[in-house]
Amino acid sequence: MVMKVAVIGAGISGLTSIKACLDEGLEPTCFESSHDIGGLWRFKEKPEPGRTNIYQSVVINSSKEMMAFSDFPPPAELPNNMHHSEVLQYMRLYAQAFKLLQHIQLQTTVVSVRQTLDYASTGQWEVETESRDGQRETRVFDAVMVCTGHFTQPHLPLKDFPGIESFEGRYFHSWHYRNSEGLQGKRVVVVGIGNCGGDIAVEISRVAEKVYLSSRSGAWVVSRVGQGGLPADLIGTSRMNLMIGRLLPSWSNMMLEKHLNKAMDHKLYGLKPKHGFFAQIPLVNDDLPNRIISGRVQMKPNVKEFCGSSVVFVDGSVIDKVDVVVFATGYNYSFPFLPAALQAKCGYRLRLYKHVFPPALKQPMLAVVGFIHGLGAVNPLAEMQARWAARVFKGLATLPSEETMMKELEKDTVIMHQRFACSNRNPIQVDYIPYLDSLAEEVGVRPNIPWLFLTDPRLALQLLTGPCTPYQYRLTGPGKWAGAREAILTQWERVLQPFRTRVVPEPESRPSSRRGIIVIVSGAALLCCFCYNKHPLSSLLSLQSLFKSPQ
Repeated sequence: MVMKVAVIGAGISGLTSIKACLDEGLEPTCFESSHDIGGLWRFKEKPEPGRTNIYQSVVINSSKEMMAFSDFPPPAELPNNMHHSEVLQYMRLYAQAFKLLQHIQLQTTVVSVRQTLDYASTGQWEVETESRDGQRETRVFDAVMVCTGHFTQPHLPLKDFPGIESFEGRYFHSWHYRNSEGLQGKRVVVVGIGNCGGDIAVEISRVAEKVYLSSRSGAWVVSRVGQGGLPADLIGTSRMNLMIGRLLPSWSNMMLEKHLNKAMDHKLYGLKPKHGFFAQIPLVNDDLPNRIISGRVQMKPNVKEFCGSSVVFVDGSVIDKVDVVVFATGYNYSFPFLPAALQAKCGYRLRLYKHVFPPALKQPMLAVVGFIHGLGAVNPLAEMQARWAARVFKGLATLPSEETMMKELEKDTVIMHQRFACSNRNPIQVDYIPYLDSLAEEVGVRPNIPWLFLTDPRLALQLLTGPCTPYQYRLTGPGKWAGAREAILTQWERVLQPFRTRVVPEPESRPSSRRGIIVIVSGAALLCCFCYNKHPLSSLLSLQSLFKSPQ
């Protein structure tokens, strides 16, 4: 009998979960509350409560090869850092290629997920849904995959900002922001320096009178554009870099920060954070330094209070006549449809073994997919989680005992809190490649690079020194894809293709250095001959003898 799996959400995590189920011969049914797929990457003209939202100009921070589905390379003509509409286009192509759409029920909201009465023996779940017209239905599934993400509940900490209730201007959370329309000529304060706050401050500064970007902790700023104009994450995310970082962690951090400060002195620009580079996901923004140096954005410390139309900062400085405040203060994560027992926390994070499975379940038939942060694209992380979960559901991979999982979870949480700047709004961060490799071990798809150096050195060199693109996890084992090797060896072609909109011709061939030397020597010899010989004929004879080939 085919196992039935409920997949909640049709964003990137949901789509890749449907695909993982199909690959293992399971029968997925995906419930999506909105009228279309896409999740975070589907732009909504009006904010829809309870759903993720993005602003009109959003461009993805990860390059297309790093955020690719592992067995479906993005079209070569797509730009390396795609606009949100192009990310959605890529998702549609993926869904069509693997026939995922037929497994999705749109405009169907999951109201509750609860264990059946005979759960102890069957591991089954009752999933109650509500359709657009209000009709409710309860169905039984053998397993559940939660793929709803964590950017749905805006965190607006008004109690942390005395006087905000009497602020004479307008204020709102960045979740509501769509574009800079209506902010022309305004004085705007943006609170929060995550990627959202940085983007919004830059965009508004193009039309506003002045923008003030308030940050409590500062941030390391990196560009999408790396060495030679190539995508920065393709250059910096390799297994070789990981090895060096593990061998010399302090040196690697120091050198990276030194490199970033060489491009822009973070202290001079008021950006330098207290934490090291690897402790928190950096601010990816190509334009912020330009807006600061031109005075269009001014860095400020944390807000102390609001007084009428004035904003007072903790350093005592005051900005008067502020028109708008945008709170880019993150999100609270919530899974209201899950049983309360599954929402227990360990530190800031949910009690999830390897960020996927609740250890307390007697049968591991519920998985959370995509609730993860790392210094890299979330797509490959979510895809690997989904592949592992599908194999656990089917009994092809097993989990440790509850006691072992809890010990590992608690140990992992302590390490995570020591290494990373975690908080209620940012509860999870993992080492990108090590986490992928750890799940790949569970699935049986981790590439064996030493063996490849013996059998396929060209490929092995790419895996070691090149970018850690998702195709590496399709070379072997369950879900092996015949096109994985070719996808890796041709990935730089797909990177270069979007740049070829104006082909610059190669320069005309110049004389070789040897030819140039011959010309110079010839000229010098001819001049000498004419100077030191009375007759032109004898000069030419002398020159001829100079260049005679040896017999």
